[in-house]
Order: sequence, then structure tokens, then C-alpha cells
Amino acid sequence: MVMGITDVDDKIIKRAKEMNMSPASLANLYEEDFKQDMAALKVLPPTVYLRVTENIPQIIAFIERIIANGHAYSTPKGNVYFDLQSRGDRYGKLVGVAPAPVGETDHSDKRHASDFALWKAAKPREPSWASPWGDGRPGWHIECSTIASLVFGSRLDIHSGGIDLAFPHHENEIAQCEVFHQCQQWGNYFLHSGHLHVKGKEEKMSKSLKNYITIKDFLSTASPDVFRLFCLRSSYRSAMDYSDGAMLEARRLLRAVAAFVEDARAYMRGQLAGGPVQEDVLWERLGHTKGAVQAALADDFNTPGAVDAVMDLAHHGNRQLKAAAEAAGGPRSPAVFGAVVSYVEQFFETVGISLAERQCVSGAGGPAALHSVVEELVRFRQKVRQFALAAREAPGEAQRQLLERQPLLEACDALRRDLAAHGVSIKDRGGVSTWELLDPRTEDPKPGS
Repeated sequence: MVMGITDVDDKIIKRAKEMNMSPASLANLYEEDFKQDMAALKVLPPTVYLRVTENIPQIIAFIERIIANGHAYSTPKGNVYFDLQSRGDRYGKLVGVAPAPVGETDHSDKRHASDFALWKAAKPREPSWASPWGDGRPGWHIECSTIASLVFGSRLDIHSGGIDLAFPHHENEIAQCEVFHQCQQWGNYFLHSGHLHVKGKEEKMSKSLKNYITIKDFLSTASPDVFRLFCLRSSYRSAMDYSDGAMLEARRLLRAVAAFVEDARAYMRGQLAGGPVQEDVLWERLGHTKGAVQAALADDFNTPGAVDAVMDLAHHGNRQLKAAAEAAGGPRSPAVFGAVVSYVEQFFETVGISLAERQCVSGAGGPAALHSVVEELVRFRQKVRQFALAAREAPGEAQRQLLERQPLLEACDALRRDLAAHGVSIKDRGGVSTWELLDPRTEDPKPGS
């Protein structure tokens, strides 16, 4: 996987002048901020980053070959343009029916108005490099074609980008690469993602429109898993409305599936009272879910369909657990729940959401040590609580014993509340207690918070 970094363009040059700093320094600052934000969102980095300014000789060679193949021309002013008419009716193959081609408006030395720049002649006090056509810098479209071709050659499998890049940017990339490589098809698949919108507005969220929330600000109140699940619940092609309500719903769903996994594990460990379940129904549901998820992802990465299928499996498994708890006694069915939990965790791990991480927090002793300490504490509390509750069953002096042991029950309740404030949730089910660690950023905010 390759990510191209455009570290010189009109916007960077303009902003650098406003901030009285070099375009290279500004681009590096933005790049590092971007990488930090992606890491905070748990987005895997590409195999390699390729920056435009580090590949100028390769870009010049790419342009020279396009000229040699008869699809571009240089001008006396030192500009080089792609001759769009040389493509004939092959231009517009990506977007179906091509809109009116978009060309540069700041030059008058083109042969045709729709031709676009491959090389721009140098302007005063702007970054420039020597070339056969004079000092200048690359055009926007040629940068990406060169970078992709350096790694993938004449055949690119998957190209991604925002929906606004389909035309003219990606259309121009295709034109450049196909005439450079002399091939009929350069890119196999283009995945164009929709924009994130502010709810109630048709405009996309962006810095230039000043209608955005930063990733750092978002992550101060919500987890990356919440945002990832929010994204997965919409098609990658679709525009998404960002709102507090949408985030709360993502929190609720994440909390629900994590609670099911923890309850199922408690059932498998024998900590959750329960009897037999409808194993054949659960096995059938599991098989159906696997097929539904595979079909959804094979259908243009239909992540909403895949998530719905897995959530439905968790919901059904949770109903089976509740039914088993009401009919405690008899044989148990840990194997089928083990298979269901394994698949649910595997699915969410595949899409970048780790349910296991919700049971661990970092610290000097590490997750394993913390788990052991909390496990012992909850076990001790359970024994105290069982002792206090046993008074209700005692004959004779039951009332006196109950009154004597009431402070123990109150202390157990107080401990549960205190631990909840530190992200440890204890659930009492009859005489059995289970627990889980919570990420406060995935919990519903309390009123007034």
C-alpha cells in the first residue's frame, strides 16, 4: 500500500506565505499532524509514503515520455500540458459520461481550453526545480500518476480517494498512466469515499469551511472504536452526517456487543448461572451469519450489512443466555458460545475494533496483573455478598442476622459504585458476580456531564 504526499501545491504555497514559513516546513508540519491523527484513530499506516518533492526527477521523466508518445506538449512560457484531444473518446472512462473537462484558468498558452498542466513554469518566490522546459514545479495530477507507477508499474489494482477526486483528478490520472504505459486499462478498481458532513448541512466538514471538529477534540470524549463503528454503519461511498446522536448510537451498539461477549465468557467459565440453550439454533445462526457477512463484504464492501449481521448474532446469543439463566440447571453449552464469541471478536478485530482491549488498560503491572487483582477483588466481594444474602434463608434468628449483615451488603454496593467510577463494572446475578473494564469514551455520557 502506497500513500502519496503532496507536499507542494498552490494551497501550501499560499498558506506558507501567510504564516511566514517555508512551504517545506509547513508541509512537514501538516504531514506529522496527519500521521499522529491516523495513529490515534488506529488507522494502519501504508507500506511506504512517497512525497512529491522527493521524486521530482521521476516526475520529469514521466512527463518526457508522455510528450514522446504524442500526448503532451511544451510551450514557450515553460509550461507543459496534456493534450486532451489526443485521448479521443477514451477520456471520461471512469465517470461514464465525462463532464466538461476542467482546465487551468491562469494560463493562456494552451492549445485547447480543456488541456491540463503537467509542468508549471516557475513564479517568483515559489519553490521550483530545473527541467528541460525551464524551472518550475509539477502539476497536481502528474504527481500521483508518477508515484503510483513507480511502485505498481502499468497495472494498479485498487485506487482510493474522496468522491470529489473522481473528476477531474482520477480521470486525468488514468489518461496520463494509460498513455505513459501504452496500456488499455491502468487501474482496476477505484474506491471513492463519501464526505463527513455536519448534520443538517449539505456541505462537507473541512478546515476551509471552518465547520469541523478536530480528531484530537473528538478523541477527548470518544474512543476511536466508536468512530470506526460509526463509519462502518454507512456505505463507504455515502456522505455521513456527524452528530451527537449518531455517536451515541455507535456507543450503544459497541457497548451492547462488548457486554454480550463478557456475559458469554462468564457463562463459559461457569460464573453465570444457566442451563441448556438451543445449540442447534445457535450453530445455524452462526453459519448463516458467516455467509451473510461474506456476501455483504463481497457486495462493494457493504459494511452496514456485515455489521448488522454480526449484531443480530450477538443479540440472538444474548437472548439465549437470558433464557438459560431463567432455567438454571442441567447441562451447559459452552462450546457453541465459544464459537460465537470467537467469530464476533474476529470480525471486529478484522475491521479494526478490538473488543479484547476493553478488558485491558495499561499500567505499571500490565493488563494481566490488573486482571488478576480485579478478579480477586470481585471474588472476595462475591463471597462477602453471598454470606450476607445467606441470612435471608436462615431459620429462627434470620431477621436479626439480616439486620446484622445489612452493612455488608451496603458495603458491597458501595464498592461496586466506587469501582464503576474507575471503569470497572460489576454485575450481580443472584449469588454470582461478573465484571468488565469499560472505556469511558465508549459509555453514554451522564446528564450534565
